[in-house]
Amino acid sequence: MTTNAILDAERLNEMPVPPTRTTARPAIADNERWNAVTARDRGQDGTFVFAVSSTGVYCRPSCPARRPQRKNVQFFLTTDEAERAGYRACLRCRPKAARQNTEADAVKKICRFIEQHLDEPVPLARLGKEFGQSPFHLQRRFRAVLGITPREYADACRLGLLKRNLQAGDSVTRAMYDAGYGSSSRLYERTASQLGMSPDKYRRGAVAAAIRYTCVDSPLGRMLIAATERGICAIQFGGTDGELIAGLRREFPFAVRKADDGGLRSWAGALLKHMRGKHLDSSLPLDIRATAFQRRVWTYLQSIPFGTTQSYSEVAKGIGRPTAVRAVARACATNPVAVAVPCHRVVREDGSLGGYRWGIERKQALLQLESQ
Repeated sequence: MTTNAILDAERLNEMPVPPTRTTARPAIADNERWNAVTARDRGQDGTFVFAVSSTGVYCRPSCPARRPQRKNVQFFLTTDEAERAGYRACLRCRPKAARQNTEADAVKKICRFIEQHLDEPVPLARLGKEFGQSPFHLQRRFRAVLGITPREYADACRLGLLKRNLQAGDSVTRAMYDAGYGSSSRLYERTASQLGMSPDKYRRGAVAAAIRYTCVDSPLGRMLIAATERGICAIQFGGTDGELIAGLRREFPFAVRKADDGGLRSWAGALLKHMRGKHLDSSLPLDIRATAFQRRVWTYLQSIPFGTTQSYSEVAKGIGRPTAVRAVARACATNPVAVAVPCHRVVREDGSLGGYRWGIERKQALLQLESQ
């Protein structure tokens, strides 16, 4: 969950931001805004824009262009307001970028606050009071930047912390309280489906949670399909069965792994038919762990029609996160169920293939199969 021009829940967690309590900047009067414009005050960038009637352009306060006459200046709180009034953005100072950066910084501070209070409920009313905004406005801005609500972000943070604690060997009870879950019933209720298994099984690397697998020939070489009792948890490609089984072992290091060629035959057949041009059976069950953002991307990928492609930026726009292009690319790269979640249908803006977890040649082969 970090941010630059691109934000998502995982990358936000990685940014080193001091844990300070921050309130929203109070509104300032027009005469103070004019003083900020004449002083080219960068500190006010993103808080308002000024529009010049003689040029039809609006700018950020720090714009290096020559200062206009005061009588020709009008102030707007947002770039949208300026554009609705008929003004266009300055190509020199690019005020929209300043606004986006300010929105991102504001959401980053809200995320920091949520992370520091995972052990207690943080309702929207409290967040609104803390940051000087109405709860409705705060949630709308938060969702516009991250694509998820503050509550979903808090849930993702707790789950991520729980997983790290369990993987480090902490007991379920200690990991539960350290991650901010108030009771074991709440822990199991909220995390069993997200982890794909109960927390105690996850702690032991899925021990006792049997994972069945089979390796079959496919148009892309050998293909491994693995499943828990809930559904398919991994679809991988490789050169040999040994390579594939080693990859499964790394993913589930302590699981009880058992070959089951007969039991997984129908699912394997459905995937092979899909690779050769048939629609994938919508009833094919998947059991995959994901953050809120990953799940949003992977669900969208499943809506891309067979035989077509979209760019990473189109996917980002499709999920309501137009600036999250790199985050979308990372979600594609971490997709655990190739073909079932068709990340191979996402390409670069210029039409080149980009990356693929199982090799660029396999991505190209899949797209060629679908184009026939």
